[in-house]
Amino acid sequence: MITYKDSGVNIDAGNLSVELMKNNIRRTFRKEVLADIGGFSGLFEVPKKYKNPVLVSGTDGVGTKLKIAFMMDKHDTIGIDCVAMCVNDILCQSAEPLFFLDYIATGKIYPEKIAEIVKGVAEGCLQAGCSLIGGETAEMPGFYPEGEYDIAGFAVGIVDRNNIIDGSSIKKGDVVLGIPSSGVHSNGYSLVRKLFFDVYKYNVNSYIQELGMTLGEELLKPTRIYVKPVLKILEKFKIKGIAHITGGGFIENIPRIIPKGLRTVIQKNSFEILPIFNIIKSLGSLTDEEMFRTFNMGIGLVLVVEESIADDIVRFAGDLGEKMFKIGSIIEGEPGVEFING
Repeated sequence: MITYKDSGVNIDAGNLSVELMKNNIRRTFRKEVLADIGGFSGLFEVPKKYKNPVLVSGTDGVGTKLKIAFMMDKHDTIGIDCVAMCVNDILCQSAEPLFFLDYIATGKIYPEKIAEIVKGVAEGCLQAGCSLIGGETAEMPGFYPEGEYDIAGFAVGIVDRNNIIDGSSIKKGDVVLGIPSSGVHSNGYSLVRKLFFDVYKYNVNSYIQELGMTLGEELLKPTRIYVKPVLKILEKFKIKGIAHITGGGFIENIPRIIPKGLRTVIQKNSFEILPIFNIIKSLGSLTDEEMFRTFNMGIGLVLVVEESIADDIVRFAGDLGEKMFKIGSIIEGEPGVEFING
């Protein structure tokens, strides 16, 4: 007789994984959560403060940043990245994240490792103020190499219909504000890995003086979650557009929120380009255009606002303990982004 376990799927290990993650999941529960862990679906009541609620959803993964987690055998932060990639996206429509679901697929379930991954997901949900109300862990022997996994997530948020941000009111003379990133975040890792590990033969334990830490520590820094400070800003100020600087960098993401006939000008010396990006540029002999098309360059979220309130928003962000920079402006012209040293 050949059992399911003999074929590589261990139901008992899956059950143990769930038990190990329950406490971290429950920490994320908002009052609107109506069901405990273990049901066939998650139940979440729509908050009553919204008069004309619109649901906003987003889904994403972490990409090949996972390879860094495998190299370091460190799995407690990659879940933060997964949450960040989803909730930062729905924040661009000014949505408050309500709940999150995750999907983890692996060649073999190691309960403690799965629990570490979900611990990171729970931490990301706490940072975003949303609840982790469900998920799936799939054991797929023969599909994923043993010891490796993939993770993806799905976030649902809410916004009053009248408060949806879509960029349509952006006009000439508006100011572009930038909020710093924590590092590479979760995009560009195929290029990063090619340069550091294939071409120049670094390893994750290589100490890099300019970074003040090992390469692995730098590359595994979690993606910043911008939800809480930006929602506070939205309570006081009218924001015309928000762009999450993810895959495609400045060049692909900012034009997504800018109306036709307008162009974005970015001042390259208006914010700190993080040391990791200078190192990548040097190792790869990359042009500025390639860097700004691939990476966030030190700015993870962009806000477009009326010029008259830009300084007030920067000051208010500072009161929240949040750095923010005036990094550019909107002009008439062909769609796109241009960079100046001004």
